[in-house]
Amino acid sequence: MKFTKTNLNKLERFCQDAGYKVRYEKGNFQSGYCIVEQQKVVVLNKFFDLEGRINTLIDILPLLDIPNEAWTEANKALYKKMESE
Repeated sequence: MKFTKTNLNKLERFCQDAGYKVRYEKGNFQSGYCIVEQQKVVVLNKFFDLEGRINTLIDILPLLDIPNEAWTEANKALYKKMESE
């Protein structure tokens, strides 16, 4: 997967389709995802570059509880593309 803004937007949209909010916060922390007060939130370090943001989302997606309705054809193709690289 190429590290482009378009691919980052696709990954963010996939998370949003799965019911997760994607937030960028500053701080000295490891990126990851968390559920805060029954809300599904993916938190990424605001200071990560484009490559870091994409890699973190790629690492997080398999760990998310993604409902079946979020698996659109576009999201399936994106996920398959991620897995192959």
